[in-house]
Amino acid sequence: MNRPTGSRPPADRATTWLRRRLGRAVVLSYVAALLLPGPGLWLRREHALPLGTTASLPLSTGPLLLSLVLLSAGLQVPVRELGRLLRSPTALLAGLVLHLVIPLLVIPVVAFGLHLTPDSDGGSGLVTAMILIVAMPVAAGATVWTGKDDGDQPTMVGLVLASTLLSPLTVPLVITTLLPLLSDGYADTLSATGRTVHGGFALVGVVLPCAAGVLGRLALPTAWLSHVLRVIVPVALIGSLLLTYINASGALDSFLAHPRPLLLGAALAVAALVCLLSFLLGQAAARLLRLDAPASSSLTLACGMNNSSASAVLITTTLPDKPHLLLPVLAYGLLQKTAASRVVAATSRA
Repeated sequence: MNRPTGSRPPADRATTWLRRRLGRAVVLSYVAALLLPGPGLWLRREHALPLGTTASLPLSTGPLLLSLVLLSAGLQVPVRELGRLLRSPTALLAGLVLHLVIPLLVIPVVAFGLHLTPDSDGGSGLVTAMILIVAMPVAAGATVWTGKDDGDQPTMVGLVLASTLLSPLTVPLVITTLLPLLSDGYADTLSATGRTVHGGFALVGVVLPCAAGVLGRLALPTAWLSHVLRVIVPVALIGSLLLTYINASGALDSFLAHPRPLLLGAALAVAALVCLLSFLLGQAAARLLRLDAPASSSLTLACGMNNSSASAVLITTTLPDKPHLLLPVLAYGLLQKTAASRVVAATSRA
């Protein structure tokens, strides 16, 4: 039996309040990074945690916050509801295939257009950033948007979970396949980043936190799980906003120090194009497969919503000398939420 809204625990009410205003909160995080980037830049740096007189443990706030967000997402996965996906796996399998195919269709189109511009490296910097976005697994936040309408939640959760578990294989594969589109300098940079992903970033930074959350949900008694979720879900939401602020601080501080209006405009245009094409291809695939409205909505959202936070953390940790690559990542993160809201609104009207 559901409790009346007024009798719900304060933590539940706070979580609901924050989720309803998440889009505005993300924009405020960007504004805070623009007006007060100092704390974000300090958090962006690696810090040493003393363990004794001589030993210390290096800590980076970005990867820790990303792990917290993914742990929270794993704890909220309704694992037992995923069983029905085995009986009707069409949307799940289509989503996984499209997650690999869409980058191979969209990024060459973007790269071709940028090669026609007078940019000295043919827009390789922007292409590099977009590759690192579309190669990432489906964003855990996509489940929140599915929950706002009548979307197929088990399918969405299955796509998030499966794409995350496969990311140690799929991310390096996508990066390696698209390397020939880049100039030599950025190709070498992205190749090194791909080795970092293959060497442990996807496994340690993405898969393990999510898997720990799923296992925790299975292992914890129901009463304990309820208490844990009341604490970790709002903390993770705040952590995701803090992560957005940290990443935005690095990008916007660099931009303000060396303003490049053309780069900003190009970053917005490229991010918008990739986002639009990804959502449209997902929508077209759903119509081709004749999926019902809930499954169609989930497939469309999964195709357009990638884990941009993981992309930003990867750029921050492996390419600290190229903060300008964060501009298209931040733009994509905001644009995909805007597009998701339109998909949800369209599904609600249907």
